[in-house]
Amino acid sequence: MKSIGIQLIDNNDQGEPMDLKINPVRDVTGKIIAGIVIGNILEQNKALIIIGSEGDLKFRPDIGVNFGDVLLNDNLLEYRHKINEHFDKDGLKISELDLYTLDNIKIVADYES
Repeated sequence: MKSIGIQLIDNNDQGEPMDLKINPVRDVTGKIIAGIVIGNILEQNKALIIIGSEGDLKFRPDIGVNFGDVLLNDNLLEYRHKINEHFDKDGLKISELDLYTLDNIKIVADYES
């Protein structure tokens, strides 16, 4: 299942965003027996694809929309195509993509079963 994996810190957690989410679990002697948080990473993966640039992900250097550049280039059609292309490379199927203005962006996607 591609939507389960190691979670990163987001804006709802304390710590530096995009660092590993760690929640140490200790046994009765104080030894750490678990710590890295595993869970649903669908939204995290979508965000990483959108904000990342090609070459950012070592294991998939061909993925990354670099949406931050939209401020320099207001061609939203180009970014709709890039999002579709890069999500597809990761196995994400988009069911809704509303990107016609920067005021209201909606992307609904999930991994193929």
